Amino acid sequence: SASVFLNTLTPKFYVALTGTSSLISGLILVSFWWYFRKYGTSFIEQVSVSHLRPLLGGVEGSSTTGLFTSINGETEPRPSVSECKVWRNPLNLFRGAEYNRYTWVTGKEPLTYYDMNLSAQDHQTFFTGDTPQSRPEDTVMQKAWRERNPQARIRAAYQALEMNQECAAAYVLLAEEEATTITEAERLFRKALTIGASQGRTLRQMLSLEHKDKAGKDINLLVYIKRRLAMCARKLGRVKEAVKMMRDLMKEFPLLGMLNIHENLLEALLKLQAYADVQAVLAKYDAPKSATICYTSALLKARAVSDKFSPEAASRRGLSSAEMNAVEAIHRAVEFNPHVPKYLLEMKSLILPPEHILKRGDSEAVAYAFFHLQHWKRAEGALNLLHCTWEGTFRLIPYPLEKGHLFYPYPGCTETADRELLPSFHEVSVYPKKELPFFILFTAGLCSFTAMLAMLTHQFPELMGVFAKAFFSTLFAPLGFFADKMESLMPSSFWHQLTRI
Repeated sequence: SASVFLNTLTPKFYVALTGTSSLISGLILVSFWWYFRKYGTSFIEQVSVSHLRPLLGGVEGSSTTGLFTSINGETEPRPSVSECKVWRNPLNLFRGAEYNRYTWVTGKEPLTYYDMNLSAQDHQTFFTGDTPQSRPEDTVMQKAWRERNPQARIRAAYQALEMNQECAAAYVLLAEEEATTITEAERLFRKALTIGASQGRTLRQMLSLEHKDKAGKDINLLVYIKRRLAMCARKLGRVKEAVKMMRDLMKEFPLLGMLNIHENLLEALLKLQAYADVQAVLAKYDAPKSATICYTSALLKARAVSDKFSPEAASRRGLSSAEMNAVEAIHRAVEFNPHVPKYLLEMKSLILPPEHILKRGDSEAVAYAFFHLQHWKRAEGALNLLHCTWEGTFRLIPYPLEKGHLFYPYPGCTETADRELLPSFHEVSVYPKKELPFFILFTAGLCSFTAMLAMLTHQFPELMGVFAKAFFSTLFAPLGFFADKMESLMPSSFWHQLTRI
């Protein structure tokens, strides 16, 4: 009966069959590829983890929180890798004087709405918090930070100044967004600082219980203004003045370490080539909390040996103790953030850094390389040493990545967060590289194979019909042989009784 059915099929049927199969598999391939590119995981894998595992009684993996061993051998709490916290970029640029100039020249927006929205939330929280003693201009400025349109924010700042000429927050907004040069931004920040000083509040009065909330807001604003003035001095070439301002700020407000002012200080000291002072700052902030600390430590150790380093000589005689320390420091830095070396070695093009960064992510790598590439180039041979040794880090990291080596395991959520922080025209660096899921490869092969069959059947219908009949005959031959054996072994009365049942 099978042979009779196959003989009745025409070549058109095979063309329609293979063509339909090729179309369906192609649609599945496109949809799975789109899902993988957007979400970074296979649809089948996502469904299996989210829906099938609970049905089959599976349990979640071990908790990502726990303990890990630091580089000093001490046991420290491991942060949850399921949460990727976004931090304020301590070296963020000025919108009016730098980001907007880039937009005028290239026509591209360097900041994403997500990044700017985070900045608006920061400004509202630190500068214009809701307090019972809120002034009318504070309410205007609170709305100003929420405005998406830059011109609307600037108009709101001028409106606040009309209400009160001594509104420091309004001058801060104008310095950030309206000033088209660093010099103009510095002038506005100095005016804001003068207003804060002229108000005549002592620190003890600001910290009184009666005005505790307002005091916190005023202190945050004061710290922000002084920090931005130090950054203006650094950008205008007055590096020693910038270093003094940063040191005074850290001494005056030692509890504001979360603002990472020491990273601004490190960059300025590297500009002065004050490497002993850089080492002293690193000793104080030795905990590997950022790419700046890890890579600056690696730069200092690499600088000591890089001018005489030769990979050929090192392979013959082995590494000296100083060279080994430098290589280990590079491996440590690369494990903390594996995206940085490609920017330092100019294997990837740099863009303007975002206003917020993700620790160990591509956004942090962009921000670090943007400001520190010049310091690596100044140290003779440092980039050559980095080029020769950085890829060796990945041979030290255990697989799978959940185990980690010197640090807690590399989080898997960095790609999604970085895509929100970095502009769409930038190709986000992904680590580890995600391999294509097997189902996508299988669907691609199935689509190609059925398309080829459809084309051959259309071009050579008779020949392909013969091949199809021979293939199906061969495929069903074992079934026919098994049925014949069963008929010969079983009595005919058995089959008769079975058919009656």
